[in-house]
Amino acid sequence: METPLQARQLFRLDNEVLAFRFTATVSDRAGEAPQERLSGPGRLKLWLHAVGLDVPDVSSAELEDALVLREAIYRAGLAVAAARRPDPVDAAILNRVAAVGRSTSALDGNGLAVWKLGKGAPVPDALGVLAADAIHVLGGADRARIKACEGPGCAGLFLDGSRGANRRWCSMNTCGNRVKKARLAGK
Repeated sequence: METPLQARQLFRLDNEVLAFRFTATVSDRAGEAPQERLSGPGRLKLWLHAVGLDVPDVSSAELEDALVLREAIYRAGLAVAAARRPDPVDAAILNRVAAVGRSTSALDGNGLAVWKLGKGAPVPDALGVLAADAIHVLGGADRARIKACEGPGCAGLFLDGSRGANRRWCSMNTCGNRVKKARLAGK
C-alpha cells in the first residue's frame, strides 16, 4: 500500500475546490490516454486520507460509488463552465450522495477544521462531503467563475478567482508551465 507521502506524487492535490480536486483523480482527461489514478480501493483510501477524510477501509463497491460520483461532478462542472444546467441525472446523483452522508465539521484541538465521519458508514459520509462541496460550488454565487482548463489534454475543472476572471489553466505550476514551455520551445 502507498504511503501518505506518495499521495502527493500520485494525485493532483492543488485545486482549491475539494470536489474539483476529486475530479482530478483522472489526469489528461482530454488527452489521448486519460490516466485513472483511483485504480483500486486502496488508492481511494489514500486520496481520502490526503484530503482529510480518513476512512478505515474502502470496498470495491464503495470505489464504484465514488467513481460514479466523481464523473457526475465532472460532467456537471463542465456544464456549468459552459453556462449550461447540469444534466438532471448528474444533479440527482449529487443530491442523493449528499443526502446520504452524515458527516459533521468540527474544530480539532489545534483550532483547525476537520471532518468527523460516522463509524457505521465512513465512506458514504466522505462521499457525501464531496457531493455537498460540489453542490455548494456548482450552485453557488461563484458558479460563473467555474472553468475547464485550456491546457493541452487537461480539461480539469477550477474556480477562477482572478480579478479579471481571465485565468486559463487549472494550475500555473502544471498546465500553465507546460503551455509556456511549449511556446518557448516553438520560438
